[in-house]
Amino acid sequence: QVQLVESGGGLVQAGGSLRLSCATSGSIFSINTMGWYRQPPGKQRELVAARTSGGNTNYKDSVKGRFTISRDYAKNTVSLQMNSLKPEDTAVYYCNLRSENKDYWGQGTQVTVTS
Repeated sequence: QVQLVESGGGLVQAGGSLRLSCATSGSIFSINTMGWYRQPPGKQRELVAARTSGGNTNYKDSVKGRFTISRDYAKNTVSLQMNSLKPEDTAVYYCNLRSENKDYWGQGTQVTVTS
């Protein structure tokens, strides 16, 4: 059974930084995509950044240049370094693993950016 556990959310002032991490457990197929989604208050969940096992990376336009996704392929972990945070980045952030046409999700971690 695959499980994802996030850590690193919190409260930060605008312009600050946070780093989110996601650890996995269970048997994971080597060809996969890991990434981060977020759900702002009252809105739908949206992709923030994702990275395939082949190294291809995709970012939401509004976070380009501010957020960086990284993966440890040996450990099947993924991190999101978030710099220059803005109040509109406030959301619950979810770690995602997509593998063999299945989606796995973490429990979510709150990120709150104050102005």
